[in-house]
Amino acid sequence: MKHIHQGKVRDLYELDGGDILLVASDRVSVYDVALPTPIPDKGKLLNQLSAWWFERMADVVPNHVVSTTDVPAEFAGRAMRCKPLKMVKVECIARGYLAGLGLREYQRDGKISGVALPPGLVEGDKLPEPIFTPTTKESDTGHDEFMTFDEVLNEIGEDTAKRLRELTLEIYTKGAEHAAKQGVIIADTKLEFGFDADGTLTLGDEVLTSDSSRFWPADEWEPGRPQHAFDKQFVRDWSRSTGWDQTPPGPEIPADIVEQTRQRYTEVYERITGKTWVRG
Repeated sequence: MKHIHQGKVRDLYELDGGDILLVASDRVSVYDVALPTPIPDKGKLLNQLSAWWFERMADVVPNHVVSTTDVPAEFAGRAMRCKPLKMVKVECIARGYLAGLGLREYQRDGKISGVALPPGLVEGDKLPEPIFTPTTKESDTGHDEFMTFDEVLNEIGEDTAKRLRELTLEIYTKGAEHAAKQGVIIADTKLEFGFDADGTLTLGDEVLTSDSSRFWPADEWEPGRPQHAFDKQFVRDWSRSTGWDQTPPGPEIPADIVEQTRQRYTEVYERITGKTWVRG
């Protein structure tokens, strides 16, 4: 087993036979900076929620999962054996509600990724319909930059761009409909796709987790203010309150924020999957 990449949250290993081992750590990343304090159980929660969704989205699009159990014992519960993919250099985001960077883009331009929205919307509002708002990190800043759909067309070609938009909105809609039945709003989500060895467009990385999505309790939803977050927005908000300038190194996370984050990730996992999480 050869370690080939350490991301902000995930580690990648090359396995015998060419498969990739994708390991979700307990690190938490905000503003593209991995903070020094781990969140216990976070990697396992992310991995197992992704695995749950991958299985349920298999009729929508192929995914990269080979096995969630045939992994080295030291990574049990937090790793997937996956097919290697040639990743598309576009991050595919679906938005059903107005929040985060999308809110700021709307407040400035009245549109997100070139998609015009009705005037007068406020933070947390439900959009008339879900929209595709892709971003790229191929920028001078190294941070997410919104792309228009025409820019995506120019980057990856018409057929792939249209298929990515279609799949992103279908996965978001299917996921949001299930979550709503469990009292959870999925405000938005980020997906990543790649091509497998046969050239098949394939869903990779993670899907509909608390790191890649905004999850809100439906019974507390109230437009016009920030929402209660079952996701890492809670850590983002805490980090901003410290006066941190969002450059490395990030601040240590105090024990009470660690525990509240763990509880939020656990609660949304249990709500969505219907399973009881066993700590540790």
